[in-house]
Amino acid sequence: MNIESFRNYCILKKGVSESFPFNETTLVLKVLDKMFALTNLENDFSLNLKCNPEKAVLLREKYEAVNPGFHMNKKHWNTINIDGSIPNRELKEWIDESYDLVVSKMTKKDKLRLDNLN
Repeated sequence: MNIESFRNYCILKKGVSESFPFNETTLVLKVLDKMFALTNLENDFSLNLKCNPEKAVLLREKYEAVNPGFHMNKKHWNTINIDGSIPNRELKEWIDESYDLVVSKMTKKDKLRLDNLN
């Protein structure tokens, strides 16, 4: 996976937008107003993804490329260094899980708003 395929995979999800709220090099992907993924466009390719806390610990133990979220809540976020050691299929599953976690925490009003998007 590269930055373009990551971005393209994320942007096709319902209600997703992209922005640069922190600086001109940190791409943030949100579902409605809630962040579910981010990456830095300048440094080595890595992703920050939200994760169930128990699974986050297991992934860090299993994969050397998975670390506590850099500049994020380390209980709920992982930073994944994209070095080829993790199959794209798994990366996509983790992106999906991050998106789904954020959606699951939305208010009923936001979930309805998301459901009504094309």
